[in-house]
Amino acid sequence: MTVTVTHITIDSEDPFALARFWAEATGYLEDPDEPNEPDGDEAYLAAPNGPQVLLFQRVPEGKSGKNRVHLDVAPTDRTRDEELERLLGLGASVLQDRREEDGTGWVVLADPEGNEFCLERSEAERAEPVQPTTS
Repeated sequence: MTVTVTHITIDSEDPFALARFWAEATGYLEDPDEPNEPDGDEAYLAAPNGPQVLLFQRVPEGKSGKNRVHLDVAPTDRTRDEELERLLGLGASVLQDRREEDGTGWVVLADPEGNEFCLERSEAERAEPVQPTTS
């Protein structure tokens, strides 16, 4: 027997606002039959072309430490660095820049409520040969 992951649930102070950030970041959609409500205790987003679901649930306490689980994301139609600028414009912040001079690496970000996530290179960038750095 195995289990199936049905939702990735993220604790939140404001599920509606956080779901709006992640909807803009990912292109995930709310359920048109049960739209997210600004004062609701939960907000739901589903991938437009797959089974992935993000569920944001209201909790009374704020974030107090490092996430034990985080999302890794990669752009689909732009470079990692272009996506970084877009995510910063949506309200993300940089926690740690792990990009290397040769173009590899990632950026550790926080969403508007401080939940960490990593931005990796796009599939196209990962397919390109790594350029060695010169010293």
